[in-house]
Amino acid sequence: MNKFLRVFSILSVVLITFLFINAINKEEVEPTENTHKSYKIKALKLPANLNLAGESVPLEIHDVKERMDRELLVNTYWQSNGLLLLKRANKYFPILEPLLKKHGLPDDFKFLALAESGFTDETSSVGAAGMWHFMKTTGKEYGLEINDNVDERYNIEKSTEVAAKYLKSSYERFGSWTLAAASYNAGNYGISKRIEAQKVNNYYDALLPDETERYVFRILALKEIISNPEKYGFVFDKSDLYTSDKTTIIKVDTAITNVTDFARKFGITYKELKIHNPWLRENHLNNNSRKLYEIKIPVK
Repeated sequence: MNKFLRVFSILSVVLITFLFINAINKEEVEPTENTHKSYKIKALKLPANLNLAGESVPLEIHDVKERMDRELLVNTYWQSNGLLLLKRANKYFPILEPLLKKHGLPDDFKFLALAESGFTDETSSVGAAGMWHFMKTTGKEYGLEINDNVDERYNIEKSTEVAAKYLKSSYERFGSWTLAAASYNAGNYGISKRIEAQKVNNYYDALLPDETERYVFRILALKEIISNPEKYGFVFDKSDLYTSDKTTIIKVDTAITNVTDFARKFGITYKELKIHNPWLRENHLNNNSRKLYEIKIPVK
């Protein structure tokens, strides 16, 4: 009896060891799934009719096709940022569109503003500010008031007018809206110098700095995605999109000693007034020159 029990115990140990080793081997052979079965990263098909302000993108050139593909992939699969841009576009495009038309710019340049700033008021690492990301020197050169008290780079109407002047001047110089867009990133001199040295007259034929090489393609990618969001997997209800408040204009040609008290006269807070008038940089408006300012007051 004892002999039988010893044999049974030995066989049990052998069996358990075999099952354990087999389980380990099975785990090594069968990989663990770490993504949902329905989640797939798909290659994108480039639309054949891509254009900027009516100027076609020559996708038959391999280099151009790869650069366009890169920006479309990056901006499609950076989903959180893409959805935020879609939401903000719904808020700011209705403001920009009539301004672009008024100042003679193609409608596509609203996507340049989106690519520049993402429609946020954050200042770039090199000091560019506002929706159109003007440097102080450029803004002042084109007549914007920029000081500690007032910074009109944050005034949508005035900065859009300046952007239109700059871009139309570039278009007259290069004869191309695509090169005008590139010059917004690299400067008119920078573009002129390179295309003259390389004996080309086309953005897609020129070898430019890395940032400028990507710049126009990012604008094109945002245009394609924002114009066809469902095609690129962005799903939302209209109520999910951001909208702007209705405002009325108060004209002021005197100093404002305290902006908080000024806001309270209209039943709003200092924060509410600053949201709609980010060009007011301090809690007072000096206005020694008696300049006429237009201040937006949200209508409740």
